[in-house]
Amino acid sequence: MNILILGDVMGPSGMVAIVKKLPNLIKKKKIDFVIVNGENAADRGVGITKKNTEEIFEAGADVITTGNHVWDQSETMEFITSEKRLLRPQNLIKGSPGEGFGIFNSKNNKKVAVINLMGNIFMKKCEDVFEAAKNFIQTVQLKKDADFIIVDMHGEITSEKMAIGYLFDGKATMVVGTHTHVPTSDHRIMKKGTAYQTDIGMCGDYNSVIGMNKDNSLAKFLKNPAAKKHYPALGEATISGLMVTADDNTGLA
Repeated sequence: MNILILGDVMGPSGMVAIVKKLPNLIKKKKIDFVIVNGENAADRGVGITKKNTEEIFEAGADVITTGNHVWDQSETMEFITSEKRLLRPQNLIKGSPGEGFGIFNSKNNKKVAVINLMGNIFMKKCEDVFEAAKNFIQTVQLKKDADFIIVDMHGEITSEKMAIGYLFDGKATMVVGTHTHVPTSDHRIMKKGTAYQTDIGMCGDYNSVIGMNKDNSLAKFLKNPAAKKHYPALGEATISGLMVTADDNTGLA
């Protein structure tokens, strides 16, 4: 079972890369299940629209995860209730529209559980991420309720992400971090068999400041009054993510 998860899709260039490159990547690597974090897919680089969602699914994604920018496009609060493959963080404040996890069928007819979590440090829009993770572990068990389990931990702090990785070790197929738009070089299989990476980066133009136009970002940091509101860099985008081959018998990496 080959599983691919891609980091935050960043603005128009990220969307172009997904549409053009993902279908061939799926064929070349014989990928059975694809998760894409789409929370920055909109034209301004924040939020996701219905059009973005449809295009990502058409490119081959099975599930789209999000994060702290999930509601930055107001239309998302409406269509997320009917599009069950689009997830928002599980630990958002109770009553938030949509779902934080689901169990989906892969191309090879396996049951794949995906949960979207969001860190608490510098992320004040959500409830305790560790309580949400513990509740999920008790509710959805590997090889009992799902053949494979994928965790997207959307967070700012590396320590939170690492701790979530250890909490899920042996209980999930893979745990990856999103949000910082910079891939970390600590991808590994943990001792109990869970694949882990602190951050899988972004699908966007890396000749930028985390996906935003670098000249304008510098102007803002230098307090230049001519600086504009942040807007995405529009150069050629790189697809960034993690592919894991999982064992059908154990559900682990």
